[in-house]
Formats: sequence, structure tokens, C-alpha cells
Amino acid sequence: MPQYHGGDLRKPTGGKFRPHRKKRKYELGREPLEPLPSDKETRIIRRVRGGNYKVGLKYVMYANVMDPETHKAYKLRILGVRENPASVDYSRRGVITRGAIIETEKGLARVTSRPGQDGVVNAVLITGGGA
Repeated sequence: MPQYHGGDLRKPTGGKFRPHRKKRKYELGREPLEPLPSDKETRIIRRVRGGNYKVGLKYVMYANVMDPETHKAYKLRILGVRENPASVDYSRRGVITRGAIIETEKGLARVTSRPGQDGVVNAVLITGGGA
């Protein structure tokens, strides 16, 4: 179901604002993609304003992980989500968002990209993160 992200229609006193125009197509929102670690990888391509495309992930297997000590990047398998500071519910369900701490083959890593909007999981290894 579409979500309207236009202005508020009530004043702080509770009175109504009279709308100066109707709703616009570009003010529509959409349900958030909540990427989960899985064996299959699903990319969802959506058309956005200006005819551009936005690629989002629904399920993801691998992450591009940067090691800050050696300055090398690795493509590592995501084993699970350890914690997600965005929401307790996301931590429980294992949703990957920006700032989430994921378990990889080399240790713990913090996600730096927005997989639901970028279509890729980039992460930085947390120093001393052997679990």
C-alpha cells in the first residue's frame, strides 16, 4: 500500500490546514526492503523519480568487507547478523541495514552501505572482532 510522505494536514492546535494543491506522484513512499541473509540473492529494481532506477536487495549472500589494517577488500560470505542498532526487532529477525554488525568468515564487520537502497552490502571489519 502506498505511503504518503507529504506535509502534515493539521496545525499544532488541531485545526486543519487547507491544502494548496493535491498530492503528487513523487510524494509517494514505498514499503522498506528489509534485506535478510540467505543462500539466494534477490535484487529488486524499482523505477524512481526522473526515470532513474534504484536497486535494492531482498536476500543477500555476500558482503564486500574492507580490512582497515591491511587496506584490502574481500568478498566474504555473510554467516548471520549479530546486532542491529536500528531496531531491536531488526536484531531479532536478522535484518541487514546500515550500521548492523554482521558475522563473516573473517570475523565481525559493520555495514557501511544501505543494502535496501544501494543493492550491495559493503562493510568494514571491526578490529579484534574474532567473535
